[in-house]
Amino acid sequence: MKDQVREILEKFKIEGEFHRPPPPPSLLPQFIDHTLLKPEGTQEDILKLCREAKKAKFYSVCPNPCWIPLAKKELGDSGVQLGTVVGFPLGANSSDSKLEEALWCVRHGANEIDMVMNIGFLKSGNFKSCQDEIQRIVEKAKVPVKVIIETCLLTDEEKVLSTLLVVQSGAAFVKTSTGFSTGGAKVEDVRLLRYASQGKIKVKASGGIRTLSQALDMIQAGADRIGTSSGMKIIEEAKGVPL
Repeated sequence: MKDQVREILEKFKIEGEFHRPPPPPSLLPQFIDHTLLKPEGTQEDILKLCREAKKAKFYSVCPNPCWIPLAKKELGDSGVQLGTVVGFPLGANSSDSKLEEALWCVRHGANEIDMVMNIGFLKSGNFKSCQDEIQRIVEKAKVPVKVIIETCLLTDEEKVLSTLLVVQSGAAFVKTSTGFSTGGAKVEDVRLLRYASQGKIKVKASGGIRTLSQALDMIQAGADRIGTSSGMKIIEEAKGVPL
């Protein structure tokens, strides 16, 4: 796999430039996972998150797992999807506990899972354990799984390697960041993950995306989804009017 990683990085230097046309304002909400993951978030904060998502027609909301039943009830049949996080934010939980958390979330209404990869396993060269953990959740949860690889902690080689493991695991997305580590999404990382995935999975950018300009930069670089707690601000900026 090291040779494959090296080959991808060499080709990326030549072929990696990518520019997707920006979406019109009417379609931008469908790129956004409206997110609230801060530990001090209250019940009223979660209800507000869901109501904003319904009003703006965001693709999904993403609260912490304990709020899944409340968010499910509030979203009702609005069409807004309900995501959540697993093994968040460190990814260092046991594989069994991650699986059980994912299954609990799905039983209570989550239809997307953003799980954190075990970064220590990856850096230790334990690639099989990394992939097996993801694959178990993909196969048993039976909902789209996005794998957070925490790009700020990885070398370019590790970013490519992680993406390849995510592809082989059967997950739906590779995701840049938790937003709780030393850095967030970067345009150059989105381009690299998109290139390394070879169109086999999608890319989610998250962490520090707070403005329309940042969101559009990520989308144009290849992001298929944007995770942000600033969704309303971004949409209002795109449409030029408050929602």
